[in-house]
Amino acid sequence: MSFIELLILAIGLAMDAFAISICKGLSFGKLKLKHYLIVGAYFGGFQFGMTVAGYYIGINFSSFIEAFDHWVVFGLLMLIGLNMIRESLSEEENTSNAEFGFKTMFFLAVATSIDALAIGITFSCIPVVITRALSRTANTLLACLLIACTTFLISVGGVKIGNVFGTRYQKKAEITGGIILICLGI
Repeated sequence: MSFIELLILAIGLAMDAFAISICKGLSFGKLKLKHYLIVGAYFGGFQFGMTVAGYYIGINFSSFIEAFDHWVVFGLLMLIGLNMIRESLSEEENTSNAEFGFKTMFFLAVATSIDALAIGITFSCIPVVITRALSRTANTLLACLLIACTTFLISVGGVKIGNVFGTRYQKKAEITGGIILICLGI
């Protein structure tokens, strides 16, 4: 996986966190810098941790699925992408809690980073090459860091957008993220 593909993947993964961040920005009146940093740190941190965890889970099982790993990657990306699109088109209203406390943010961060776990598993099947000077594991950790930083920045932007513009872009962001993941799978 090249750097450009990885960056596109990182943006796609960040879209569900972006949608939740918009809700956070919408549900809170006057935001302080700490609110932006809390949302970005939770979402970016969990994207990093779950991607790394998925990679190490995948490495332990890669010898069992090596013959059909490309189909596993395809299937995971398709499922994640289709699920994101389905959720964005759902009539259910996304409830947003204005709290920025540990319990609220923890569960939101876990929920938005489940797809990152699956992406980590795909990293164990498809090598990530950011630079040839580093080992496969080091390249993968750099990829995880790129995903985390991208999610951090997009989440912070989502809080600001939500606070300024409201929910106008939430569904579009989720649909775009789903389409990006499907295209990467194909």
